[in-house]
Amino acid sequence: MGITANLMTVIGAIGTCASSALLIATGHLFAGSLVVTAFVLTDLFDGTMARLSATGGSSWGALLDSTMDRISDAAILGSVSFWLNKSDDRLIPVVAIAVISGQLVSYIKARAESLDIECNGGLAERPERLILALISIGFAGLSVPYILAIGCWLLALVSIITVMQRLRIVYRATR
Repeated sequence: MGITANLMTVIGAIGTCASSALLIATGHLFAGSLVVTAFVLTDLFDGTMARLSATGGSSWGALLDSTMDRISDAAILGSVSFWLNKSDDRLIPVVAIAVISGQLVSYIKARAESLDIECNGGLAERPERLILALISIGFAGLSVPYILAIGCWLLALVSIITVMQRLRIVYRATR
């Protein structure tokens, strides 16, 4: 079809950011969670496409994918914060903690790899965090009471735990 893995990465990120901003940020949580999920699934295809291509994966492709993942994750939760801000919801700081700690999970892995330390694992890697976020956003869109708060608190908690686990992995590897 002429679509490269890198193009698939960019399409997925643009779609995730746009659907988050247009749907989730405007309170269309259920529809937003469905559309965002569809675009997030392209993340499964870009890596496979790269590995199956004649040239294989590239360092540029890996960097582009990782960068677009961080932007997409921030767009999803940033859109939730934007929507919550309309009602001065007290959940906004919890969402901010989830965003920051989620970014740290990925940063620690990248920094560890730059030190030639393998840093995989932890309680909640990106797929688990996305599933938790999108399920709680979707069910909140279906008016399930307190589900967004529960999901955001859990997301913040598992992200912080994963940060601590990854720091421990790197600490042990440097000793």
